[in-house]
Amino acid sequence: MKFDLLIKNGAVLDGTGAEAVRTDIGICGERIIEIGDLSKADAKQVIDATGQIVCPGFIDVHSHSDAYLLIEPRASSKVFQGITTEVCGNCGASAAPRLGDAKLPSDWQDKPFPGTWSTVSEYRELFDQAKPAVNEALLIGHNTLHRGVSGYEPRGATPDELKEMCRALEQALDEGGCGMSTGLIYPPASAVPADEIIALAKVCAAKNKIYTSHMRSEGKQLLEAIDEALTIGRKSGARIQISHLKTSGKDNWHKLDAALEKIEAARAEGIEVAADRYPYTAASTDLDIILPDWALYDGKAAVLARLADSDVRKKIRDEILEGRGEFGFSTVMIGSVENPALHALKGMKVDDAAKRLGMEPVDALLHVIEKDELRTGGIFFGMSEENMWKILAQPWVMIGCDASLRAPDGILSKDHPHPRAYGSFTKLLRASLDGQTVPLPEMVRKMTSLAAEQFRLKDRGVLKKGFFADVVVFDPAKVKENTTYAKPHQLSGGVETLVVNGTLTIEGGKLTSNRSGRFLD
Repeated sequence: MKFDLLIKNGAVLDGTGAEAVRTDIGICGERIIEIGDLSKADAKQVIDATGQIVCPGFIDVHSHSDAYLLIEPRASSKVFQGITTEVCGNCGASAAPRLGDAKLPSDWQDKPFPGTWSTVSEYRELFDQAKPAVNEALLIGHNTLHRGVSGYEPRGATPDELKEMCRALEQALDEGGCGMSTGLIYPPASAVPADEIIALAKVCAAKNKIYTSHMRSEGKQLLEAIDEALTIGRKSGARIQISHLKTSGKDNWHKLDAALEKIEAARAEGIEVAADRYPYTAASTDLDIILPDWALYDGKAAVLARLADSDVRKKIRDEILEGRGEFGFSTVMIGSVENPALHALKGMKVDDAAKRLGMEPVDALLHVIEKDELRTGGIFFGMSEENMWKILAQPWVMIGCDASLRAPDGILSKDHPHPRAYGSFTKLLRASLDGQTVPLPEMVRKMTSLAAEQFRLKDRGVLKKGFFADVVVFDPAKVKENTTYAKPHQLSGGVETLVVNGTLTIEGGKLTSNRSGRFLD
């Protein structure tokens, strides 16, 4: 037999957690055809992986790349981490379906997409035309559904609206969605009762699809939020994924053991629950999340009107000052901004930006949020590194960047993202190789087979005969993150070869022009 591609002489970690074996991998078309001693085999192309580690392609289970894959299909920030599959549509926001008057998230709205879409099927058509470098599985965002059917008001759906949301979710799942996600800190979901989520999660359970949750709290009400997520799983029968498990705020760091115990008890009870995490102690989301919940309801125009009203603005200001507590503003960094007049503030702590603007920190914060029309990103420092490593070591915790793809050039190079967009997987590989966390075979399992099993990604996540040829080859001496909080747009190093569905996407450490990512049902 003559292979299309032969990867030989590498130390192969198959993704199951087993130790490395020096062997060869023969690929024909999209699939792995043989694994073993193939030293005498013929191949159209040979990759000599001597001194390198060969793994299944990594699966980023927590991504927000759904819209960006249509405009930056090279996905360079992800592929240079060894990622071959992204699970998108997390935290309650997905590119599809687009219902009613619901708007795309603010950082997507001004981008030049190659076409228009409403349904998941129509989005898939654009995805196939773009031919991204990575595979995608798409979660359906609860906030996306709710805003499209019930609007932006802080309330739960009416019975008729809930039936419409369930029908829309069922259609989206039938068209290829892999489950539903919630972002329960974001309006209007923050005002939605658990019964609405349970009803929708039952739709997922009936189709063996997953329910993932950015919970209502990751700090003060962390334990109560975990209880809610587990209750949703019990009552709906759906698999549960707890998104970016963390303990935010020093006053809450001590809650980790209790949180882990709750999850372990549920797993022992037979509930299918797992979690994901990124290897950084700063979170990132829209800067306006720092506003009181009530100030964020009813959509962008309403929020800006509140900020323009001096009396309401004072109330918002006072509540922010009261709520910051121990944090102050030195733990908040301004991330991406759209308004050119604010570009100089990108990557600055709010305290430092305030000095430049000649304002008090809280006033500088409100100034940026208002002048950038709610389009500003924020990076929030407030997690324990010890807790982070403890979470990452749990056998049921997989890896997710919690970031959309970026690129060091082109349309997605202008903002100021969290470094997790460029470095999550390579940072963890380096940490594992250096003995800072779990051994490499276990770390690779977290990045591959564990994720494929939880999200039911068929024939992926393991290097096995007959499985899809998603393969990463990296140099253990060179693999590392290069990104930083100050200079985030820097590609990771050490990934020498990346194969996606049998296609060489990275060769010799350089991006090829070949892309063969698929939308995964």
